[in-house]
Amino acid sequence: MSAVVRAPVLGIFGGGQLARMTAVAGQALGFRIRVLDPDPHCPAGTVADELITAAYTDTIAAQRLALGCVAVTVDLENVGLASLHAAAAHAPVRPSPEVLRIVQDRATQRAWLADAGFPTPPLRHVTTADALREAVEALGRPTYVKATRGGYDGRGQVRVVTEADLDAAIALVSQVPCVAEANVAYRAELSVQVARGTTGQTAVFPPAWNHHEQQILHWTMLPAPVPETVAAEAQQLTIAIAEALDVVGLLTVEWFLLEDGTLWVNELAPRPHNSFHTTLVGTRSSQFEQVVRAVTELPLGDADAHGVTVVANLLGELWGEDGTLPIADALAVPGVDLTIYGKRMARTARKMGHLTATGASPREAFERAREAMARLGSPIEGDAPTAN
Repeated sequence: MSAVVRAPVLGIFGGGQLARMTAVAGQALGFRIRVLDPDPHCPAGTVADELITAAYTDTIAAQRLALGCVAVTVDLENVGLASLHAAAAHAPVRPSPEVLRIVQDRATQRAWLADAGFPTPPLRHVTTADALREAVEALGRPTYVKATRGGYDGRGQVRVVTEADLDAAIALVSQVPCVAEANVAYRAELSVQVARGTTGQTAVFPPAWNHHEQQILHWTMLPAPVPETVAAEAQQLTIAIAEALDVVGLLTVEWFLLEDGTLWVNELAPRPHNSFHTTLVGTRSSQFEQVVRAVTELPLGDADAHGVTVVANLLGELWGEDGTLPIADALAVPGVDLTIYGKRMARTARKMGHLTATGASPREAFERAREAMARLGSPIEGDAPTAN
């Protein structure tokens, strides 16, 4: 007996590293992958079965992406709403255009969270220089001023401490609508990710402990070394937000853990997330497998962690003038491996890949990551986080 394999097609808006790793996971489950991205050399383009090169605002291309797909998902929030609706006319878009409408604008996202009763830092919507000055006066310094749309890894953001900072923030506000957010004296930033299917079933990963350098995630640890009560509350609140939003797919919630144990929402991301690359080796089902399962109506996988995993980002400045990364020394550290994203240009602060270190304890995994990163020329300062 013989039969021609008829593989279902999964569409993805966005062709970055998140789409690349989602594509690999989807292909392992028997899906063909179709990607839409404006860059003909995007990371996912080399692994996808089909690449549509078009802008995220191109509604005709969005329809091409969705035609014949069992579902369409995203690797970034900032897809034009008209494109999302155009795709939704031909295949289920998960998460829905309404979820993405709420999340892709910071002011709208925060207003939704407040209306739904979830705790967030004090924030003001600012569109003029006078409104910004009033916000900084009311919120105190430092105040974080962020463009309501786009911007990540510190881009489109200004930390206002000095008068020069205020001038830079005024310049930003003169170009785009912004929000001004009070500084939060937090003990740790955690993130929690939940996968949610079409019938409301959920699988939630343990919290991750995140550490940033210059507003870019430097390293993250799974599971976070926090008390079980904190972990459970963060997971329950994340599920509650996903249910209130009616997310199908993934929802990652970044949390501020305050000194008194209170949790405040920092930001939402309805897609795979940098802080859960640990799941590629640290859990039975990775975040990329989970999003494929969730949006294509397959049973969700096991989200429990085994051991401790640390992921550290590899930024463009680690690549030498010859465009290479000296990986041999790092790979010689026990429990360490690398994932390179296939980007053609290595630029300062650009995420080019990540290093993964595993261990039986937070200290062992952290020290392995520290040693391997030091060998690559990007030292990790400080000590392993503890649950104190």
